[in-house]
Amino acid sequence: MKKYSVNNKILNGLVAVTLLGSSNAFAVELLNSSYDVARELFSALNPEFEKQWNEQHPQDKLIIKQSHAGSSKQALAILQGLRADVVTYNQVTDVQILHDRGDLIPADWQSRLPNSSSPYYSTIAFLVRKGNPKNIRNWHDLVRKDVKLVFPNPKTSGNGRYTYLAAWGAIQQENGGDQDKTREWMKRFLKNVTVFDTGGRGATTLFIERGLGDVLISFESEVSNICKQYGNDKYEVIVPPIDILAEFPVAWVDKNIVRNGTEEAAKAYLNYLYSPQAQQIITGFNYRVSDKKVMDQQKARFLETKLFRLEDQFGGWPQVMKTHFNTDGTLDQLLAEGHK
Repeated sequence: MKKYSVNNKILNGLVAVTLLGSSNAFAVELLNSSYDVARELFSALNPEFEKQWNEQHPQDKLIIKQSHAGSSKQALAILQGLRADVVTYNQVTDVQILHDRGDLIPADWQSRLPNSSSPYYSTIAFLVRKGNPKNIRNWHDLVRKDVKLVFPNPKTSGNGRYTYLAAWGAIQQENGGDQDKTREWMKRFLKNVTVFDTGGRGATTLFIERGLGDVLISFESEVSNICKQYGNDKYEVIVPPIDILAEFPVAWVDKNIVRNGTEEAAKAYLNYLYSPQAQQIITGFNYRVSDKKVMDQQKARFLETKLFRLEDQFGGWPQVMKTHFNTDGTLDQLLAEGHK
């Protein structure tokens, strides 16, 4: 009888160990679908949030996984069935499409988090080689015949769309709103593009590793991070005097978090991006943030420029997509005219 009692205790202990192992095996797993130049940013943010979550939820270990590509491609993948829990994109339309074409998020998704669900922002900057051999200072320098440009395709990349719109908006302001002059300038601008890659990181590779072009045009955060990675002795960052405000919208994907059972973690993760700790990390990757105290501490990191809002200059993303980026829209027309 005594022998049986001991064995029973051992058996109970083995069951307890097995259950503990099972709880670890069923960890909470979040998939963040993001744009392609955000890899390093979220590689820094994710471990900090995982640590915070795991301390508060010891029975529900959190693992965050990343998916990166051009933001429009990422949105399409979700519409085709990728069960991402959250999206962290670089353009409003790539989030909005999850409502318009998939009913995966509500129409009012931008009202659920501060700053229209944009925890950080950036603008467009130029990366040139050390010494600035082509003397690039502003948008006008980019249409000279001796200057070759590299930036991603506006058809597939939010990065590319912001570049196109930043150039259009800046030149239009300078010429007093003359549409004909702006179109002619944009035609020359697009004609100077050496090659369109599908995304921002691909464009960076073309410029850095293959040595194509004289100027890489990308988000200020991306080109500043390149200088940090490869050395200020090799590259310089130029921020033009007139530039666009590029917001980076985020959202939890409502239908997916219900199916995945990740609602609490997904919402906590995106709210974390607004915390002082996360905002400090974000500025460390050369993104601008809405936290005034953090920006005051980091202001030496950012060059001055006059930012305009897309909504004020173009009427909003729906109008922009219809007019400029749809098939046979203004972008297609300018490319065709420039190659005649």
